[in-house]
Amino acid sequence: MLRPFEDAEPVVAGDAFVSEMAYLVGDVDVAERASIWPFTCLRGHGTAVEVGPETNVQEFSMLHGAKLGEAVTVGHGAVVDYAEVADHSLVGMQSAVLKGATVEERCIVAANAVVSHDQTVPAGHLAYGTPAETRPLTESQLAQIDRIHETYVELAARFREAGLDTRSRE
Repeated sequence: MLRPFEDAEPVVAGDAFVSEMAYLVGDVDVAERASIWPFTCLRGHGTAVEVGPETNVQEFSMLHGAKLGEAVTVGHGAVVDYAEVADHSLVGMQSAVLKGATVEERCIVAANAVVSHDQTVPAGHLAYGTPAETRPLTESQLAQIDRIHETYVELAARFREAGLDTRSRE
């Protein structure tokens, strides 16, 4: 569902996929070939929610005032709250990236990890634990980011073609 709030309304690129069961409200921008899956909430007020090209936000995730770069994966049940996740990064299932935090390029935030307020995860690192500690990613982990991203770009196109996009119901 796409809903305006005050003076802003969601803007979704024509080739993006937004599930008919997602909720986008206010100042939200979804770029080309991005995908927003069922039971997600993207709320932009005061600070916009920006979802970069080919980025996917998976089921039960919440974004408030978040900025996601290109080819980012936000796993099931993750929260990104007034924080930034740079290009080609993965935010794992049930993890949280909190206010003022920055996840730099080509990072993984492990499942259930918490990236604390104003914390920076350096480029090419894994953030794990609560509060998150970091270490460099392995080549295998870097390849995993790309595999997951490519899978979701292809899957979103198939779901859109099947008429499961919110705009197919308008």
